[in-house]
Amino acid sequence: MHPHLHTKNNKGCEEVMAILDECHARGFLYKAIGMCNGAKRDVNMCLRAERLERTAKNREAAKIERAKLKSKWQEVDANS
Repeated sequence: MHPHLHTKNNKGCEEVMAILDECHARGFLYKAIGMCNGAKRDVNMCLRAERLERTAKNREAAKIERAKLKSKWQEVDANS
């Protein structure tokens, strides 16, 4: 399963998602016999790369915020 495809977080995968949509538009039997599996795998890999990039950015932002908070607590402890 993959998340919702057409969101602001997935702009880098628009081309791959369009290919999957075109494949799905060919009909149920085309999907059912696995003809869209390659396109789906490509979408999953692209979404995974986007997610990993997003989590790395979030992790770095969290480290910065933790360091700020830690320094403020050290300042409070030093002044009390």
